[in-house]
Amino acid sequence: MRLDKATALLHLARRLAGSAEGLGLEEIAAEFGVDRRTAERMRDAVRDLFPQLEEVREGRAKRFRIPGGLDPFFETPTVEELADLALAADAARQEGLQGRADNLVSLAGKVESRIRPGLRVRYAADVEALALTERIALRPGPRPACDPEVLRRLRAALLAMKQVRFAYAARGDGESVVRTVDPCGLLFGSVYYLVGRRTGAPDPVLWRLDRMAGVEVLDVPARVPDGFEMDAFAAQSFGVFQEPVEDIVLRVRPGSADLARAFLFHPSQVFEPQADGSLILRLRAGGLLELCWHLFTWRGEIEVLGPDRLKAMMAEELARFASLAAGGTNDQS
Repeated sequence: MRLDKATALLHLARRLAGSAEGLGLEEIAAEFGVDRRTAERMRDAVRDLFPQLEEVREGRAKRFRIPGGLDPFFETPTVEELADLALAADAARQEGLQGRADNLVSLAGKVESRIRPGLRVRYAADVEALALTERIALRPGPRPACDPEVLRRLRAALLAMKQVRFAYAARGDGESVVRTVDPCGLLFGSVYYLVGRRTGAPDPVLWRLDRMAGVEVLDVPARVPDGFEMDAFAAQSFGVFQEPVEDIVLRVRPGSADLARAFLFHPSQVFEPQADGSLILRLRAGGLLELCWHLFTWRGEIEVLGPDRLKAMMAEELARFASLAAGGTNDQS
């Protein structure tokens, strides 16, 4: 058996041992990019190696799992996995996410403690060698400010599905007002947000974590709106700003078409190749101001075809920056 096939089978065995509900053939096929027949052969090969593989029926469907986990020999992490964990901790630290960096470092320590002492020493040298040669490029932009205790309490409320109460300053430096909120989720970006519905309000909105103080988890059940999904909520906007979605149509010039094809603008994006080599890009999203700012980074390679509100917004921003470049004042705030 070729080495890449053996690696795939070991990875599949780990997945089957680490999943309480098991995996179906369709999930195996999707994860490994193979057809159903190949997924069946992979399952059979894993069964030959691990006879404890069991079949779980869900109606007419079948799922497969390896109960009791694998022998520690098969669960030993690789040097690359440990190096990526250290790199992720460094990336979090660079972006100002000290709480997340501390969690990743703690996790790395727990994983390393399960490795045999002799192998641990050898791994340490290899991980350090990779760490000296790999870096995360520094990116300009705001760094999220978040009190780790605020994040911890909000996560506790989400797990327990309890309401939270906190003092909130809408403008950061303004007077705080006490709010009681049904937490629905957390949205991470250049700023951390709680997605939550204020008591008595119909829909969830965004609450900045760096503007919260005195977060308290209440012994009151939170009421999440029926049918609410974090993925759907986040997909309403280009970036973070929430507003009604609109049909957006953009034209990417031929010289930047290849770059745009590899770029994720929004989960709803659809590309339409044109005869002249350009691309028509369609998406449905709100947050037009964030989209406007992003389009400036393409240096004129993307033209706005619609909606008219986005065209007007682009023109206003261009005029404002032109005034500043000419030495004028910016009174629009």
